[in-house]
Amino acid sequence: MASTAEDNEIARGKIVARAWRDPAFKAKLIADPAAALKQAGITVPPGMTVKVVENTDKQIHLVLPPKPTGELSDQALDKVSGSKACTEICWEDL
Repeated sequence: MASTAEDNEIARGKIVARAWRDPAFKAKLIADPAAALKQAGITVPPGMTVKVVENTDKQIHLVLPPKPTGELSDQALDKVSGSKACTEICWEDL
């Protein structure tokens, strides 16, 4: 059965919760993400690199997703990125 976006979000949530509960797992997740994820039952595809960083009260990380292929209007890009919602909600939630 293929993974869905919802399945991926659930898996990410479980990884984050485990890192919050288990300092040893968190340290391994930051130092060796592929091994920690494998230990948690998530296989990183060959050739894929995973980097784990932690937001703090003094530092946040903005992740830029890959640019969509093909031509998109500015309006279409805003819908894909959720830029308006993110600027109004995401920064306030930090």
